[in-house]
Amino acid sequence: MKIQKQARQLIDNKIYTIRNQQVMLDSDLADLYGIETKVLNQAVSRNKERFPEDFMFRLTSNEFESSRSHFVTSTNRKGGRTYLPYAFTEQGVAMLSGVLKSKQAIAVNITIMRAFVAMKQLLLSEFEIKNRIDILQLQLEKLKNTTKDQDTKINFIIQAIEKMIEGEEENTKKIGFEIN
Repeated sequence: MKIQKQARQLIDNKIYTIRNQQVMLDSDLADLYGIETKVLNQAVSRNKERFPEDFMFRLTSNEFESSRSHFVTSTNRKGGRTYLPYAFTEQGVAMLSGVLKSKQAIAVNITIMRAFVAMKQLLLSEFEIKNRIDILQLQLEKLKNTTKDQDTKINFIIQAIEKMIEGEEENTKKIGFEIN
């Protein structure tokens, strides 16, 4: 159980948001599957028809450079990447299970699919919380407006009562005799 939790946490840390999609990079997937990135990309190239653009896309140089601090990737030194990485969406990762048939690949894919589902649920719950906060803010504004209206009416009533009291004091006849 502890190992599964650690594996999930490792996978969660390798899911990035690029082009408003949750994706995993080819090098991270290769590490998880226990193969070289080159081997993974060759398997994908042999099965190109299984990976349309909504399943997998190559990062642009701008995307790669701006996101580089998030990725732990090697530079273009000897032995480093010579091509921009591929990013696999949830569907692309699922399709990899049909291309890579090792037991490790199957086990890793199951864990990755669960991580994607958990992340979607988290994003959905965050969205629901934001909607609830927006509704509460609207209700608070309505209450503020209602309170302002009530304050205005109460002040009007107080002023009217004060005028009535002042008027009564002026019109009131004093009881008793007045000695000059």
